[in-house]
Amino acid sequence: MAESNDLTPDQQKAIAELLRRDAPVADQLGHRFAAAGHELALVGGPVRDALLGRPGNDLDFTTDASPERILELVDGWADTVWTIGIEFGTVGVRKGDYQLEVTTYRSESYDPKSRKPEVAYGTSLRDDLVRRDFAVNAMAARLPRHEFVDLFGGLADLRTKVLRTPGRPEDSFSDDPLRMMRAARFVSQLGFTVAPGVVEAMHDMADRIDIVSAERIRDELSKLICGAHPREGLALLVETGLAARVLPELPKLRLEIDEHHRHKDVYEHSLIVLEQAIAQEENGPDLVLRLAALLHDIGKPKTRAFEEGGRVSFHHHEMVGAKMAKARLTALRYPRDLVADVSRLVELHLRFHGYGTGEWTDSAVRRYVRDGGHLLDRLHKLTRADCTTRNKRKAAALSRTYDDLERRIARLSAEEELAAMRPELDGNEIQSVLGVSPGPVVGRAYKFLLDLRLDQGLIGKEAATAELLTWAGEQGIERTG
Repeated sequence: MAESNDLTPDQQKAIAELLRRDAPVADQLGHRFAAAGHELALVGGPVRDALLGRPGNDLDFTTDASPERILELVDGWADTVWTIGIEFGTVGVRKGDYQLEVTTYRSESYDPKSRKPEVAYGTSLRDDLVRRDFAVNAMAARLPRHEFVDLFGGLADLRTKVLRTPGRPEDSFSDDPLRMMRAARFVSQLGFTVAPGVVEAMHDMADRIDIVSAERIRDELSKLICGAHPREGLALLVETGLAARVLPELPKLRLEIDEHHRHKDVYEHSLIVLEQAIAQEENGPDLVLRLAALLHDIGKPKTRAFEEGGRVSFHHHEMVGAKMAKARLTALRYPRDLVADVSRLVELHLRFHGYGTGEWTDSAVRRYVRDGGHLLDRLHKLTRADCTTRNKRKAAALSRTYDDLERRIARLSAEEELAAMRPELDGNEIQSVLGVSPGPVVGRAYKFLLDLRLDQGLIGKEAATAELLTWAGEQGIERTG
């Protein structure tokens, strides 16, 4: 057990601050449990993050009290209680601004063919800590005595920024295979490395991830991608074979390059695009943008073709990639709107390259804005991020060209309310002009007028009405009212 004098002055201060800051909650709870003859300890992430200088308001506690006893002890003290995790020994509590989870000491393992853990309650803090995922998450502070507990070298691992398991990694990953994904997530979030023995176990046991639900894998993957160092976390997934099972499109980007057919390393390019997209974020991690950057070229392996003269082509890889992104993200149970947004960005990421040196007409610019829709700002970022050439002159030229496109979009937007992008006659006006009732004809007329708006800009209601009547005559549309 690490004594307080094993901590650096800054770490002693961090633990003291953690307990002082949370004392009104942690100490109150600790005294309630102690008075009833039960142990209670603040454990895991809150202790780790305090030592790393990353305090938060979510607190995790562990105790020898049963879940039913926990409910009795927080009754009348907690503002809110929920029992959604009680079958796994966890009771959720809200007290003021704090969200707490109090979990009975436990030991859990997976049946080889089951996705749900089999929970067995433990009797000591040591038994509980040894079953935790990593040593840096197996530190605790006993309450209400404020005794720091470090039985498995978590403090030393924090100092060296290394992830190790408290016991054998094979046992830990057998108990909960999702911990392999969590290792990669912590690499991304905390900038840690993974001990060689842990990496080896991840590689040898990668197939165990297959028993974990898509939802749990999705949540870990999202946290990884939104971390501060996603490249390193993703590289660990690829290195250990986990990516081949949870995001197989990523390792497949490592296309072989021979002496006759040369092309850019698509895997490395995709990671650079991800980093360059992140560099443009303005309000924190953007999961949609990051996923689109990572997946934008996943259609290339399926569309690679060898041309004469040693050239390699990837015709329509953006369309193929959009379908692949939709399928993979759907399989991972991402929300429908996120799936739609990411796949749309993948589909549109090459559109700018038709701009040339500014040859697009105003009509083409309007269509670019319409197709980008609410994703236009992300499309700007993705398109800029997709330039990874080492040729500084070429990179500067592409940047200037896109600057020109954005200036044209801004000018047209100011002149024409481009973001609204609606016909100059609405549905009711179309019905009145044509003398028709609601139905398919109105929809066709609306599309005609929208295309007219895109092609010619704002021409005024009188001219739009004349164009609509001409179109209706050509279509043989007769008045019904």
